Amino acid sequence: MSALEAFHFIRPACLLLLAPAALVIWAILRRQDPLRSWQAVIAPELLQHLVVRKEVQRSRFRPVTVMAAAWLTGIVALAGPTWKKEPTPLTEDLAALLVVLKVTPDMLAQDVQPSRLQRSAQKIGDLLALRPGTRTGLIAYAGSAHLVMPLTSDPEVIRFFASELDPGVMPADGDDPVRAIRLANQRLAASGLPGSILLVADRVDPGQAEELERLHDAGGADVHVFAVAAGPEIILPAESPPAAALDRAAMARVARAAGGSLVVVTPDDADIRQLAARIDRSIAAAPLMEGERWADFGYWLLPFFVPLVLLFFRPGGAVALQR
Repeated sequence: MSALEAFHFIRPACLLLLAPAALVIWAILRRQDPLRSWQAVIAPELLQHLVVRKEVQRSRFRPVTVMAAAWLTGIVALAGPTWKKEPTPLTEDLAALLVVLKVTPDMLAQDVQPSRLQRSAQKIGDLLALRPGTRTGLIAYAGSAHLVMPLTSDPEVIRFFASELDPGVMPADGDDPVRAIRLANQRLAASGLPGSILLVADRVDPGQAEELERLHDAGGADVHVFAVAAGPEIILPAESPPAAALDRAAMARVARAAGGSLVVVTPDDADIRQLAARIDRSIAAAPLMEGERWADFGYWLLPFFVPLVLLFFRPGGAVALQR
């Protein structure tokens, strides 16, 4: 679409002000007519012979003309002429993050203290603290996927529900991250917000990478994988439930297939800072959707409007309108 085809006014109702402005200008011009007072008492065919006309060179920039130009410029500027869109300054605040958390028995393994699941909840809280104002939702999955908390800007709610999740509350056994990612994409699409998905898990079956790639290629959001598990060098405590060690290479393949990247849990906050940076880059590259608006070019008319108004501050400027 060309700029001419896209041209319109953001606030077209303001153009209605042109009608009273034109009425005022007409009233001023009529009042300045020197013959108006005589037309009521002298016949028009006689009046034209009784008037002595003196040719005077009058400037076209009379006060009433300047006022008309100022009003026209101001009203058009107020209506907001535009022909292209721009990113809204609130795009970052309107970004969304769907956290998809694996809640299965192997997430109770204690190779990551106090357990993989508890550490995941703690790290989710730390991540949200680094991204205040971001709308965040929480999805839990095992053999089925469930929306635990829809998008909210309250991080405490997400932190609370994440810490309360337990494999015993999940209705179906299994491990189906594809269903959870599909649900997350549906929630993002329904919100109309740019965003990304964070998959928090200890393991993802590499055989599911192909399906995750299809979801991403179909327009799904980037999926960053946060691996919360220790490598084979860490021995599980005797009281820990059995669980497979981290397969970094397999998790990295899954993350690439889903359009994101892999971050492995660390004892400090280096993992969370890395995640926050990658999520921000994904959101910045996402389609803006409701995150864009029509640019208001009415401000460009201010350099023309201000000088016209300033002319009325000169001595006699306002009085000249009444003569």
